[in-house]
Amino acid sequence: MGSAVERTDDMVREYLTFRGFTSTLKLLDAEIKADKEKGFRVDKIIDQLHQFIQAYDLSALKEYWGYLDRRLFCRLEDVYRPTVNKLRTSLFRYYLVHTVQSNRIEKTQEFFHKQGLELQGHAEWRDWFILPFIQSPEQNPVFSPYFTRQWADTFLVSLHNFLSVLFQQRNALTNSPHPVLLSFDAEVQRTISLQEENEQLRQMLFALQVEPRMKKDEEIVHHKLPPYVQNMDRLEYLGDQPPIHSRQRRYQDHEKERKELFSKPLTQKGESTDTEPQPEGAADTPDVPSSQVQAVAEGAGLVEQPFIKLSQEEYGEHHSSIMHCRVDCSGRRVASLDVDGVIKVWSFNPMMQTKATIMSKSPLLSLEWATKPDRLLLLGSGVGTVRLYDTEAKKNLYELAVEEGYPRILSLACSPSGTSFVCSAAAHAARSGSLLEGANRPVAPVLGKLLLWDTKTVKQQLQFSLEPGPVAINCTAFNHNGNLLVTGAADGVIRLFDMQHYESAMSWKAHDGEVYSVEFSYDENTVFSIGEDGKFIQWNIHRSGVKQSEYSLPQDATGPFVLSGYSGYRQVQVPRGRLFAFDSEGQHVLTCSSTGGLIYRLNEGESGLESILSLGGHKAPVVTVDWCSAVDCGTCLTASMDGKIKLSTLLAQKS
Repeated sequence: MGSAVERTDDMVREYLTFRGFTSTLKLLDAEIKADKEKGFRVDKIIDQLHQFIQAYDLSALKEYWGYLDRRLFCRLEDVYRPTVNKLRTSLFRYYLVHTVQSNRIEKTQEFFHKQGLELQGHAEWRDWFILPFIQSPEQNPVFSPYFTRQWADTFLVSLHNFLSVLFQQRNALTNSPHPVLLSFDAEVQRTISLQEENEQLRQMLFALQVEPRMKKDEEIVHHKLPPYVQNMDRLEYLGDQPPIHSRQRRYQDHEKERKELFSKPLTQKGESTDTEPQPEGAADTPDVPSSQVQAVAEGAGLVEQPFIKLSQEEYGEHHSSIMHCRVDCSGRRVASLDVDGVIKVWSFNPMMQTKATIMSKSPLLSLEWATKPDRLLLLGSGVGTVRLYDTEAKKNLYELAVEEGYPRILSLACSPSGTSFVCSAAAHAARSGSLLEGANRPVAPVLGKLLLWDTKTVKQQLQFSLEPGPVAINCTAFNHNGNLLVTGAADGVIRLFDMQHYESAMSWKAHDGEVYSVEFSYDENTVFSIGEDGKFIQWNIHRSGVKQSEYSLPQDATGPFVLSGYSGYRQVQVPRGRLFAFDSEGQHVLTCSSTGGLIYRLNEGESGLESILSLGGHKAPVVTVDWCSAVDCGTCLTASMDGKIKLSTLLAQKS
C-alpha cells in the first residue's frame, strides 16, 4: 500500500504541475512533508523513530508514538494490546541502550527523570532504574542481552512486520474503502492476468491453425478461420466478465469451435466458400479485415497471410515530428526523440507508461540504446556533445565533447560487447535537418569524422580512416558480435570496417546521393541499404560492390518526407532514424509509408518485394520504424511527423 500511495502522490504532483496549480502543489508538498503516517510507508516510519532516537529527542519520540497509538493502535482488538505495550517498552529500551552506548549518561538520567513516575509501577522496568549507576551495563547479566546486535535487529524487524500487517488491514480498521485513485495497482495486476489469459488464447489459436493439412499432389487445403478468431479485437474485454464463470465458459466455447472446425468438410481447390451457410447469429459478426487474414493467390494454390495484427496502440506524448524511435535490447523500454529535442522513455508491457522525460536545451540529432547495461541511453547533440543518460536514475552519467569543427552528431552505435561506441561527427552543412523546397544541394558532401570511444574510460580510442576523404557518416550498424561495422555516408558510399583491426575492409559506391539507412541481414552475409535515390538494395559483403538484389520502394518509404497543411503549409524532413527493420527471421521487412508501416516479404531472384500487410493507423507520413520480435508475437513501432507513435502487436503464423 505504501508504494501505491507514493506513486499516486507523484502522479498528483505531475497533474498539478501540468495544470499550473503551483500554490496547491506547494501546499501538497508541505502537508506530505508533515505527514506523520509517511504515506503508510513502514520503512519511513521506522526511519522517523530512528531519527528521534539518534537526536536524543525523547519528547518527540513519545509524541510520535502517542500519535501512532491514537491513530492506529487504539483501533485494534484488545487481544493485540499486550503486543503494542511490548513494542513501546522495547522502543524505550532501545533509546536507553543508545544513550549508554554513546556515553550520554545525562540523557539516560533525563529519561528516568521524565518517565520515572509513569514507569515505577511496571514490573518490567523495576531493574532498569539502576541503569545510570552501573559502570558497564553491557556486562551485567540483566542488561547484556539488550546491548547485542541480535536484540536490536529482532526488535526493528518485529516492529516493521507489525506495522506492515496493520497497514494491510487498515480498511477493516477504519471501515472506509480505498480511494479510487489508489486502485491502479489492482488494475495493473488485473491487466497482467488478462494478458496472460490472452497469450493462452493466442496459443490455442496458433494450435488450431497449424493442424496437419491434407495435401494431394499440388492441392493445398485452406481452412476458414473460426468465428471467434474474427473477433480477436474483442479479446481485451473478456476480463469484464465474472472471473470464475467467464473462464470456464471461454474454454467450453473454444473447445466447441475447435470441434466445429475439424468437423467441416475440407474445401477443395477451385471450390467457392462464399455460399456456405452462416451459423445462426453470424449476421452481426464483422468480417475479418482483409489486411489481416486474407490469402494471396500464387500459382495454383493459396498462401496464408504470415502475420495477424492483433492490436494497435498509440503513444501520443510528443507534440512535434519524431526523429528516432528505438526499442532497447531487452524489448522492455522504448526511447523516442522529436525535432524539439524532447526525449520520452516509455514502456508498453504490461501497460503503456512514460518512465522518463528528457528536455534538452541544445538540439539533439541522434539516439542509441547502450547494450550493457541496457538502461543507459546515448544522446548525440547538434553542438558537438554526446551524453550518457541513466533512464532508471534519471540523470546524466557523463557528457563528452567532440571536436568543435564537427558539432553535429549524426549517428551513434554501441558495440554489442558494451565496451565502446562509434560516433559520427559532421560539420555544418548549407542545409539543416529539414529540406527547404527549391534549396540548392551542396556541391560537395559534408565533411565528417567517424570516432571510436571507450565507454568505461570515456576517452576517444581512435579515428577511422574514411577514404577517399573525410565525409559525414549518416548511419551505422554493428553485426551481432561487434566484429563488423557497416556505415552509410553522405557521398553515397557504404564502408565496412573490421573492428578487430579497426580498419576499413571494403567500400563501394552504393547510391546516387546520400545513404540514409543501412543494416546487416539476418545471416550477416549481406547488408541492406536505402538511399536518397529511393532504392532499397541488398549487397554481398564477400564481393565488394556486388548487388544481390535491388528493390523499388515508393518515395514515402525513403524520404524526404513531406507533410502538407492548410494555407500552403509544407514541412519537409530528411530521414534521421531507421527507415527499415527486419523480423526475427529476416524474411520480412517493415518500411515507412504515408499512412503507416508496410510489411514486405523478401523474395529471392527477380520477383522483388511482395506486400504482405499494411499496419495503417497514421494520418501523417511515417519517418522511422523499429521491430521487436519475441516468440510468435512481435511488436512493430511506427513514428510519424505529427508526433504519434503506433505500437502494433503481430502474431506470426508458422506452418
